Amino acid sequence: MAENTVSEIERMVITRVFDAPRELVWKAWTDPKYIMQWWGPKGFTAPVCEMDFRVGGKLLCCMRAPDGQEGWNAVEYHEIVLHEKIVSSMYFSDSKGNRVDPAELGIEHEAIEGAYDVTIFEDLGNGQTRLTHIGNEPMESAKNSGQLEGWNETLDKVATVVAELAQTK
Repeated sequence: MAENTVSEIERMVITRVFDAPRELVWKAWTDPKYIMQWWGPKGFTAPVCEMDFRVGGKLLCCMRAPDGQEGWNAVEYHEIVLHEKIVSSMYFSDSKGNRVDPAELGIEHEAIEGAYDVTIFEDLGNGQTRLTHIGNEPMESAKNSGQLEGWNETLDKVATVVAELAQTK
């Protein structure tokens, strides 16, 4: 069986418009203090978030489920264009940031070979910003596994953080 290439597969794409300037949305997305407030879907918390935000740097976050179970994610940064774009790869990890096979955690996760996550921050004018996140997983798989729903819940939490930042600006 031939492997599908990145261009042949419909990737998971999530878009959200925020009523805030692009710099504030960027800040919420790239400052560990704010990431801890939104990392994970509804009901989940992030008690630990360490970040070296530069090309070649990493993010390491602990996501705690409502039942207290913890899981770790790491993100490696491949490209950063200030206030415009982040290209990264996210994976399941241990608490030290070492890659862990999702199957070892009992998680079914389908990733597209050679695909990176891409997050785009677009200034729409009038104080609005469109965030588009293109994942490295197929859209159908993301829908079936609940990832799409989880990402939408996560973006709801990002919206709360952005709204709070906009009020204090």
